[in-house]
Amino acid sequence: MRTPMQESEFSRNRDRLSGTHAGPFEPEVGTLPENSVTEEDIENVSKTGTTTVGLVTADGVVIATDMRASLGGRFVSNKNVQKVEPIHDTAALTLVGSVGGAQSFIQNLRAEANLYEARRGESMSINALSTLAGNFARGGPFFAINPILGGVDDDGHHVYSIDPAGGVMADDYTVTGSGMQLAYGVLEQEYEEGLSNEEAKTVAARSVKSAAERDTGSGNGVFLAEITDDGVDIHGHTDFDEVL
Repeated sequence: MRTPMQESEFSRNRDRLSGTHAGPFEPEVGTLPENSVTEEDIENVSKTGTTTVGLVTADGVVIATDMRASLGGRFVSNKNVQKVEPIHDTAALTLVGSVGGAQSFIQNLRAEANLYEARRGESMSINALSTLAGNFARGGPFFAINPILGGVDDDGHHVYSIDPAGGVMADDYTVTGSGMQLAYGVLEQEYEEGLSNEEAKTVAARSVKSAAERDTGSGNGVFLAEITDDGVDIHGHTDFDEVL
């Protein structure tokens, strides 16, 4: 039989373990918000639709994306969306899927990469960054994302596709988004191992243009990101002829 003091201590431990009570010196543990988007909400979600392309080159990595955002795939809501963002000094990630989910995903991944660098005094490797991105996609509240991660580190030049379930696939070139079939057709014909960044930018832009010709979710120009040991350089072009 417990004494009153033992009963009080038992109750406190029980409540602490069940999460109903936190002592004055115990850390508060937060939780990620749940994804509450339903099928009925999908029609009103601002999506990038999108064609995004990532290529490994002799000089580093080239990423190309179109510039269109749409509502429900039927209405063009924005004609100048930058769908590729730097994650750390020598890595970038594309936005694919719902705009809000992709933006939140990038912000969280960038914060974790910065925290890693602050704690350890060195940048996270691209392989570790891809693993973290996959874990975020699988366990977080990010809705309908399918980005490409590209980067350069001491181990070489890397391109990964991240699927909505958290799968991470490395390849020499990859495409995600609604125009992927059209873009892949160009890449299968024109990509070669050992392309320079300048050559790869032309190939990547041509593949995005091919998708924009037929895919209603892609268009309005191309953003090109060039990733090397020197960093991430991103430029937008509303006219494909500027880079072809």
